[in-house]
Formats: sequence, structure tokens, C-alpha cells
Amino acid sequence: MVVVAAAACSSDEQLTTPDGSPISTTVTRVAEVNIVSPERDFSKTCLAPTAAESGTTDAARIVVTDPTLLDALCALGMGDKVAAVTAAPGSVPAYLGPQLTSVPAIGATPDAATVAEADADLVLTTPETVAASKTFRDVRSVTIPAGDWQEQFQAVADAVDRSEAGRQRLAEFTTEAAKTGRRMDASHTQVSLVRFGEDSETIAGMDTFAGQILGEIGVQRPAPQRVPDSFPVTSENFREAEGDLIYVSFEGEKGQQHGEEVLLSDEWLGLGASMWKRVLAVDDAVWYDSSGLAAAWLVLNDVKGSLDGNS
Repeated sequence: MVVVAAAACSSDEQLTTPDGSPISTTVTRVAEVNIVSPERDFSKTCLAPTAAESGTTDAARIVVTDPTLLDALCALGMGDKVAAVTAAPGSVPAYLGPQLTSVPAIGATPDAATVAEADADLVLTTPETVAASKTFRDVRSVTIPAGDWQEQFQAVADAVDRSEAGRQRLAEFTTEAAKTGRRMDASHTQVSLVRFGEDSETIAGMDTFAGQILGEIGVQRPAPQRVPDSFPVTSENFREAEGDLIYVSFEGEKGQQHGEEVLLSDEWLGLGASMWKRVLAVDDAVWYDSSGLAAAWLVLNDVKGSLDGNS
């Protein structure tokens, strides 16, 4: 879902009141549904830097062949060490903030001059993108194996000589998620997750990234949604989208267009959560397309700021 500040005119000047105070033009609602964290500052996504373990040589310039590995480096506070990403421009997720979205994306098969300019002393790769690491000859390369988001984060931490720091950061998140759940009495709230595509509605399963984070918090899901896999919403099972609170999201602009139509339909407005104004919109790119500790903190903070008073 794109949540941006949109000016009401074509001028780039900041809108102000007669006394000169700035007017906020951030979009905060879509189809009568409030947006969670509409003014989120992605420059604050990455966590504080961690130090390399004693007796190791810290990598100064890291090249990543798969953008999905950047989340772990962001969560370890190592964004400033990323020299390049061997992917197409625009491949770095926006939620990682300007430090990482500004890293050169040099394509999957960079030429010799580009490789030399990157001047890497460590290449992090995945089984799917390992071919790209071969262009960095005589540079230490570590392949991060497939696994769930926590396993992948720890594997990256191990690769950059921050094994203990990685375990500590995962433990901090787990502790805070559980604390949040207890404080909000999350176990007594049934939260529904619905994603809108171009011409579809999908109930997100418990194995989705958002589903896993809600599970860490201890949030309950409605009985029909307590399944690993996502499944489509049809006219026959439409009521299975019901919950004490419904988080909706949109897969791109076309998903938002379709979602707005559904959210304003008589059938949707007949749901209890809709009638009681307990439907909230979240960022699909963060809740579903991403996967990592940095994104997990964003989802947790969204829940912190929205579950109270909406369940």
C-alpha cells in the first residue's frame, strides 16, 4: 500500500495555514478505514550498530546478491557497510530506509569495472543467487541457507561475526512481543487478516509473515483462519473474514482500487468489525512481502499502536 504525502495542488511548496503553520497532507484513511502508522519514518527502521566479536576481522564493505538479506544487516545496524546489491535498480524494499535504498543496485551480472568499484571484502549470497557471487573473485563469500526469517537472520549474524549479538536481538524481539501480548490481553482478541489483490480477496494464513508475528505476540485468529496457508475469500465463505479486529492490506495500486470497492460494499459494511469501525489498513509490503527482524519490529509497533482500543 502506498501511503504518501500528497499535495492538493501542483506546487512543491508546503501548504500552510494563514498563520504560517504547516498543514499535514499525509493520507490517513482509505475507503473510510484508518491507516495504521501513516506517517512512519523509514529512516528509523534500522537498529543500532552491533560490534564484531572479539578476535574477528570485521567486514568493511559487504555486497549482497539477494535483497532479502538486507533486512538482517539493517537489524544488526550494519547498513552503512553495504557497498552494493547485485540486483536490478529498485529491488531494495522501501521499508529499509534511505541508507539501504540508496545503495547501488548493480544488476545480477555486474561487469569487471563495477565489481572493482564495489571493492567488497565479503559477499553474502543465497542458493538462488549464488551465481552472482562468482563475479567477485578472491572475495570471501558466504551462502545463507534457506529457512524461516529467524533462522535466516541468525545465519547472517553468524556470517558477519555477530552470532551472540544476533541471538540477543532475536531474544529482545521475542521478549517484547510476548510482553506486548500480555499487556494488551492479545490472547482474548481474534484478529482477522485480509489482503486485497487486483481482483481478489485473500485471508492470510498463520504461516505468512504477518501471521507469524501475530503468533509471537499471542494474538488469536478467528477459528476458520487458524490454518497455515492463505485461502481466497468467496461468496460462500465471506463471513470467515470476520474478527474482533480486521487488518486489511492492498497488493499495489490495483489491489487498493479493488479493496476500496469491497470495503464500501454492502456485504463488507455488514460485517461486525466494519460496523463497529474495527477495520484498519496496514502496509502490505511490510506485513507480507518482507521477512526479517527489522520488518518484524515494524509489524509489532503497528500492533502496539492499534490493537488497544480497536479490539
